[in-house]
Amino acid sequence: MTHSNDAVQMEQRWTNARLATMADDGLGLIDNGVVIAKAGRIVYAGPAEGAPPAATAFIDCEGRLITPGLIDCHTHLVHGGNRANEWAMRLEGATYEEIARAGGGIVSTMRATREASEDALVASALPRLDALIAEGVTTIEIKSGYGLSTDDELKMLNAARALGEHRNIRVEPTFLGAHALPPEYKGDSDGYIDLVCKEMIPAAAPLATAVDAFCEGIGFSPDQCTRVIETAKAHGLAVKLHAEQLSALHGSALAALHGALSADHLEHATDDDVRAMAAAGTVAVLLPGAYYFMRETKLPPVDAMRRHGTRIALATDNNPGTSPTTSLLLMLNMGATLFGLTVVEALRGVTVNAAAALGLSNEIGALEAGKACDLAIWNVTDPAELVYRIGFNPLHQRIKDGQ
Repeated sequence: MTHSNDAVQMEQRWTNARLATMADDGLGLIDNGVVIAKAGRIVYAGPAEGAPPAATAFIDCEGRLITPGLIDCHTHLVHGGNRANEWAMRLEGATYEEIARAGGGIVSTMRATREASEDALVASALPRLDALIAEGVTTIEIKSGYGLSTDDELKMLNAARALGEHRNIRVEPTFLGAHALPPEYKGDSDGYIDLVCKEMIPAAAPLATAVDAFCEGIGFSPDQCTRVIETAKAHGLAVKLHAEQLSALHGSALAALHGALSADHLEHATDDDVRAMAAAGTVAVLLPGAYYFMRETKLPPVDAMRRHGTRIALATDNNPGTSPTTSLLLMLNMGATLFGLTVVEALRGVTVNAAAALGLSNEIGALEAGKACDLAIWNVTDPAELVYRIGFNPLHQRIKDGQ
């Protein structure tokens, strides 16, 4: 998206605001705060009495709360079709296996994604993206993983990048070719990982910023994921891992061993896994939407994460099969009600810690001089309201790169 150069070069100033800067380990609240930006970057965020003299007109926020723009750090936003009918079948008693045998499950999404053009994928993803933008999201990660062939995975990555041109949002594309085994490789998961490593990752490297894999019994083994991780790093790409969602394969410790940005899901992570993640700086991305939608009962080990100092992020995991949500605000509430996160943990989980999960801590996630001026201005003064309410969007204004 293009913007006027003159507009971005001017100083912009938001005054009479309550700031949640995300400084230190808390929310970094500042009453009567000011945010000043120039050329799309924050030059000052702090108390009014310490602000430099105004050079231009200012925006009076009338006491509203300003947080960093929200960050959805784990989504599968680009895909063909939906699985509402399968959901209805499950409600009527069909098992996941029965649906899969009837051609449903991830194979149905793969088929719909392969049949869709890049333009069609963009068009279908835009309403989902717009819903997130309307809640103050300024950065989103979008994974591939439903094409499961080289051409279709590249099509998905190109569609993800195109979304960032259609809307004023930062898009971080992640290659997830090792998401599931396509039917043409049935019984030959090693052969498919060969394809992922030898052909897909080299082709995806110019389009993606990171590589992910599904380390799970119904996905790929730790050894296979290690191959994917090592190949990704050899091509200069960051790594992350779907881990410990359904069983304890210690994929999160594997992710930590390789310096992954994040390990995601983590319901079955052990104390040792969590300790390894903390030591490596690997962020724990919790996905309460999938937990809720799949009616899981095994909670992620949040107490262990607190004890070891593992950073916690929250995301929608937007996808057609297990988390068809487009509300990051709802994830704040679910993270608190289902997983027991505090208001501080939840809000840091969609700002500063989500930025770390994308390797963007120097760019976004906090109201701090030098970072991009990505703001969410809310019609509330108490940060707890953003976590407490359900089905209520108090966004007053969303600012991306100062606009």
